[in-house]
Amino acid sequence: MAATEPAPVELPPAHEGILRRQALRESAARTYARSLPIVPVRARGMTIEGADGRRYLDCLSGAGTLALGHNHPVVLEAVRKVIDSGAPLHVLDLATPVKDAFTTELFSTLPREFADNARIQFCGPAGTDAVEAAFKLVRAATGRSELLAFTGAYHGMTAGALAASGGATDVRVTRLPFPHRYRCPFGAGGERGADIAARWTEYLLDDPKSGVPEPAAMILEPVQGEGGVNPAPDSWMRRMREITRERSIALIADEVQTGVGRTGTFWAVEHSGIVPDVMVLSKAIGGSLPLAVIVYRSELDLWQPGAHAGTFRGNQLAMAAGAATLAYVRENRLAERAGTLGARMLAALQALSADHPSIGDVRGRGLMIGLELVDPEAGPPTVTAENGSAPPPDPALATAVQQECLRRGLIVELGGRHGAVVRLLPPLTLTDEQATAVVDRLADALRAAERSPYRRAAAGPTR
Repeated sequence: MAATEPAPVELPPAHEGILRRQALRESAARTYARSLPIVPVRARGMTIEGADGRRYLDCLSGAGTLALGHNHPVVLEAVRKVIDSGAPLHVLDLATPVKDAFTTELFSTLPREFADNARIQFCGPAGTDAVEAAFKLVRAATGRSELLAFTGAYHGMTAGALAASGGATDVRVTRLPFPHRYRCPFGAGGERGADIAARWTEYLLDDPKSGVPEPAAMILEPVQGEGGVNPAPDSWMRRMREITRERSIALIADEVQTGVGRTGTFWAVEHSGIVPDVMVLSKAIGGSLPLAVIVYRSELDLWQPGAHAGTFRGNQLAMAAGAATLAYVRENRLAERAGTLGARMLAALQALSADHPSIGDVRGRGLMIGLELVDPEAGPPTVTAENGSAPPPDPALATAVQQECLRRGLIVELGGRHGAVVRLLPPLTLTDEQATAVVDRLADALRAAERSPYRRAAAGPTR
């Protein structure tokens, strides 16, 4: 009698093994990998293909790093050119043709009044390094140490950057109210709320009994990204510039996520017309590779040699990729394209909100868009907004929407102080058809998430 052959053993797909080993080996601090359990193996433009063969539209774009999407031909060609030339890839802060080309291209995109009297410091490799460099610069130039930052801010993960973002460190930072349109801290919203926030800032700085020492600098984001896609009103930005200039306080504009065309102008400060004293730049300026710099008024250039250094500040591949990206965005007017297409997507999402009370607010600038999801049946309202009562945020619904988006082949990120804002950061090369697909998939995911019986059980206490 012939022996019975054993049944074939079904092995789990390779990508499941990769995810399992990641969970076993990597730290508990990992973030995106928790909410986006995919294994990318190929990518081009806005599309990512996972090891399981599924394809996704990427509206995360490396947290805003990929201005031209994945593996854009001009970026790949720029990197290949440097590699094939035999040029050194690691040069610390020595001068090279690649570095000179990057600096020249970057300065050509900056507001002319700023660029004509500016200096640059290469910090590398991340935006948080540039934030720390900016703090060192203004402290050295002013002899003061206190910093001003805003509620809802995000400037990085090092000690000073965390302090400016509202974290607990020993760095002295005074946090000021940010003019949030939907959840105004003063219960006003709109221009009225922004005016109150500006007057509160003036009051604290001018009152000798406020307990706020004379600061070295104020750091702000023209659009708060991680804080929930909160655009600063242009009038408020101009007030902050006036307030800081009149009191000899350096104004630092954090353009790490808003820069290189994302908000509809090449740099977000151009919407308001202000000229800051320092600009912090990273993410998209490296063309998908690690690169971070600060650009600042030459009058502040008072620090000593070695005051801020970094082994990887001479990343030649990043400079080549960055120069190619900056030139492509400029030559193809992708900033204007982002403004036009972003306005179209905002309008479509605002129309969607008419049928979905769970969409509390739709906001953004250019291709930096956020939907704040709320629970209209829970109460009482947490704050008074410009247009009435704002229901409590619904982070469980936002998480469910993110998961439903992933099932439909759409990658989105969450943000905001309660994690209840669905964030869209598509590449600037987004096509009309892709923009429509993003809105359609998001709308379908929202409908599915609203019907989900599990999202309530997953909800934790709102903060």
